[in-house]
Amino acid sequence: MIRFEFDSRSENEAMARVVIAAYLLREDPTLEEMADIKTAVSEAVTNAIIHGYEDTIGRIVMEADIKDHCLSISITDFGKGIEDVEKAMEPLFTTKPDKERVGMGFAFMEAFMDELYVESEVNKGTKVIMKKRVNQWSKEN
Repeated sequence: MIRFEFDSRSENEAMARVVIAAYLLREDPTLEEMADIKTAVSEAVTNAIIHGYEDTIGRIVMEADIKDHCLSISITDFGKGIEDVEKAMEPLFTTKPDKERVGMGFAFMEAFMDELYVESEVNKGTKVIMKKRVNQWSKEN
């Protein structure tokens, strides 16, 4: 298991992608699997930065674990939280149309990962949990 904690600055989104990619290498993922996972992590971290903390700097925690070729990732912020998670997960829903946000973050995460769960509490933060089966046909099988 890994744990990576960082400030909610936009430049740290790229670092989160690199960290998850390096961790995933031990599973010998396909290029498509790697790209999907990096994109999902990017979306989750960007959501935490833009929506969780808005114009303030807070902490984001990324944790990941691999068991039986299943990668589990959680991205947690301690920001403002989401009032209506179900509504927020609807494609094209955005609370920031003025900032040119298209409201596809959760839709992309769902498309690129096998499972997506979102837990949130107003004024306490949000935790995005994503799972993806990788390299099912490894040399071990």
